[in-house]
Amino acid sequence: MDLGDRVEQLRFLIRDRDTKFVTGFDTVFTSEQITIIRTPIRAPRANAVAERWIGTLRRECTDRILILGRRRLTAVGQRPPDGLENTPGPPPEQVRRIRLLGGLINEYQQVA
Repeated sequence: MDLGDRVEQLRFLIRDRDTKFVTGFDTVFTSEQITIIRTPIRAPRANAVAERWIGTLRRECTDRILILGRRRLTAVGQRPPDGLENTPGPPPEQVRRIRLLGGLINEYQQVA
């Protein structure tokens, strides 16, 4: 079953105001008597289901790096993000380093 089989059941299409949705996109749905509802400007919670799904996708799929060896670790790890090399932090005596995997990975905790 595809969209063509279910088009009679649809009454509304909720979409954001992205510029990729051109007039032709809206015309296809309005020709089938489907009302298009645009989300309010700068209101990410207006379509909470989609926003939640996209957030989960980003956290679960793109925020993780699988490191399989020393070469990959040195290529991606132990560096601050671009432009943050000179960001001030707590004094070194207030930071505790915990070495993991024989020193390949370090975790840092602020001392209370």
